[in-house]
Amino acid sequence: MTEGNFVDYVKMYVASGKGGQGSAHLHREKYITKGGPDGGDGGRGGHVIIRGNSNLWTLFHLKFKKHVRAGHGGNGSKSRSTGADGEDAYIDVPLGTVIRDTETNEILFEITEHGEEKIIVEGGKGGLGNWHFKSSTNQTPRYAQPGLPMQEQHITMELKVLADVGLVGFPNAGKSTLLSVITSAKPKIADYEFTTLKPNLGIVEYRDFQTFVMADIPGIIEGAAEGKGLGHYFLRHIERNSVLLFLIPADANNITKQYEILLDELRRYNPEMLDKERLIAISKCDMLDGELQAELKKQLDNELPIPYMFISSVAQQGITELKDRLWKMLNT
Repeated sequence: MTEGNFVDYVKMYVASGKGGQGSAHLHREKYITKGGPDGGDGGRGGHVIIRGNSNLWTLFHLKFKKHVRAGHGGNGSKSRSTGADGEDAYIDVPLGTVIRDTETNEILFEITEHGEEKIIVEGGKGGLGNWHFKSSTNQTPRYAQPGLPMQEQHITMELKVLADVGLVGFPNAGKSTLLSVITSAKPKIADYEFTTLKPNLGIVEYRDFQTFVMADIPGIIEGAAEGKGLGHYFLRHIERNSVLLFLIPADANNITKQYEILLDELRRYNPEMLDKERLIAISKCDMLDGELQAELKKQLDNELPIPYMFISSVAQQGITELKDRLWKMLNT
């Protein structure tokens, strides 16, 4: 899927159907002079329903669909016939979609399971026919209820990618390369910054046919939480990850400093992210010989506050050990 086809933020106007009008019909039949009221109820208006669909992973199909309206309820008729219910309108969304009220920015609900359905605006209730209002003192009511009006709302749909492991790092840290090696995903890889313009998902195959999902998030730079670069726009996708894998290249000027900058950006965006399990992977370690790696390890043992390991995606070094460590963290 190309970058232009990845959409994770959509605004939309939704309107339910209005309820049908009740009938004020009076029974008329040959040889029956005063048949009395027999007007039926109006049908309810259609709901607008948000439905989870695990086959979707982007909101692209809703990018150009700015208005969704449900059907109106049918009017009641004679012989106590109830009007038809209005047709419900369904909006399929990928799992992990958060629905907000656009005007208040209040979170209404989140869709997390396949087939899960939530009514965003309810259809108007149908009006009662005149046969409901007959009594001993009012034997011929010539009135009925109108249906309730439709409801309308402006909503914002925001997708937060569901993945077990999220790759966090500066541009050109090797995140896309690692994803292409450890999974069957084929992200765009180039030797310039911000090659990745959208999150990429890949399924990591582990031992005994077990799997977990890894997400490659576009590179974060210092100041991303304030809107610099691309990272701030995609930081929401990291909120759903169970484990954060910080990827820092071995040729970085200061590995500990880079980790602290990345961690600070996550803290400023959402402090709750610091509660997640974290692991540092020193990438591109094929550039280091044994002596340099030992010297770097000695330095990092004193500086880094969390576990780390050396890997090389190109040389396939430490990849199996990385899978083992991530699997253990996910299942602890």
